[in-house]
Amino acid sequence: MPARVISGKAKGRRLKLVPGDTTRPIMDRVKESLFNILGDIQGTRWLDLYAGTGQVGIEALSRGAAAVVFIDKARAAIQTIRDNLNHTQLMDGATVLQTDALTYLRDSGASPFDVVYIAPPQYLEMWIEALKAIDLAAGRILTSSGLAIVQIDPREFKELALQNLALVDKRRYGNTLLCFYQREVEEENSLMYPE
Repeated sequence: MPARVISGKAKGRRLKLVPGDTTRPIMDRVKESLFNILGDIQGTRWLDLYAGTGQVGIEALSRGAAAVVFIDKARAAIQTIRDNLNHTQLMDGATVLQTDALTYLRDSGASPFDVVYIAPPQYLEMWIEALKAIDLAAGRILTSSGLAIVQIDPREFKELALQNLALVDKRRYGNTLLCFYQREVEEENSLMYPE
C-alpha cells in the first residue's frame, strides 16, 4: 500500500518510496499512533534521522511543525525526500541534507530540536549509536522538553545506560516498536509528552 500523508495541510497526498529495499517505511497506522501520542506539534522543530522517504518529517510539516531537517546519506533517499516535499508543497521549513547521521549529530550547530526521530536500517544497532550520540550532546540537540523517538524491530531493543535521556514509553505495533526517550531535566517539563 502506498505511503500517504494522514493529516494536515497535505492530507491524502501520496508519497513516493525509495527504490530498492534499503529503507523501512513506517506503516500508516504506526505513524497515526505516533502523532496521536504527541498531540499538538504546532511550531515544533524536528530532526528526521535516516529519513528514507521523509514520511515522518513530512507528516510533521503537514501538521504544523515549524521546521524539519531531513538527514540521509543515500542519494536515492535524498531525491525521494525532495520529490515528496515538492509533491506535498511542504518545502517551506524543510532542510534536506545528504550526510551521515552520526556526523551530523556530532558536528551540527543547529538550534535544538523538539523531536528527533531515529529510524535506521534494521539489525545494525545504528539506533544505539545515534541515541548515545544524542545522549552525550542532549543539551545541544534536544530542547529541555524534547524527545528522541526510536523506530525499531522489537527484537532490536536493548536497555541502555544513558546519562541525560530516560526511556519514558514504549509502544509496539506488530513488528514495529516505538521507544520514547526524554531529556532528564531538573524541572518536570513534559510539554511534548503528555502523561
